[in-house]
Amino acid sequence: MDRPFTFINAAISADGKLSTRERKQVRISGDVDFDRVDELRASSDGVMVGIGTVLTDDPSLTVKSEERRKSRKAKGLDENPARIVVDSKARIPLDADIFRKGEGLRIIAVSNAAPFEKVQLLRQKATVIMVGESKVNLVSLMSVLQEMGINRLMVEGGAILNWGLVSNNLVDEIYTFIGNILIGGSNAPSLIDGDGFSDTQLPKLELFDSETIGDGILLKWKFN
Repeated sequence: MDRPFTFINAAISADGKLSTRERKQVRISGDVDFDRVDELRASSDGVMVGIGTVLTDDPSLTVKSEERRKSRKAKGLDENPARIVVDSKARIPLDADIFRKGEGLRIIAVSNAAPFEKVQLLRQKATVIMVGESKVNLVSLMSVLQEMGINRLMVEGGAILNWGLVSNNLVDEIYTFIGNILIGGSNAPSLIDGDGFSDTQLPKLELFDSETIGDGILLKWKFN
């Protein structure tokens, strides 16, 4: 396999939504699940998000637990896994939290359509990977990431990036925490958006673990 072991982790509402129709982040899970996510980050070589997630939520993607950061340092690693943004047109703000908070490698994946001047500015803050013509070629990107030593990759959204990865057979497992709220709305993002699969292409998943956490349930799936 010439790519990292890749898993998607997401918290979704009982009706399968990631956020509201305004794409405003809502608290779906609680502190116990947040700690589980922090452990997943700490045990990964890289954490990936799409540009939409950065523009909407401005996450730092850092490991929050001091003990976990110390543990990574004791192993000779950076406190945080590599933080990767898939950003075809280089729209990420130069003052995004991913640049301002925490130590460790930052990677911005852009396409050849990204503005040259912005790419040059980004190179001062991060490693820039240019793959694809009008949008990032995810297959090529994953190969490059593995060559860089990223063997375990955590994906934290959003719905379009999830679609791009799943539709290109680049995902091994999906972990979904299903919370006890309803969001609704035909324009609210779901776990996987994009073009969607036809009825003859539907990928099959195998449920290999489940766990009740607070008022929700965590489901772990792997692709057949």
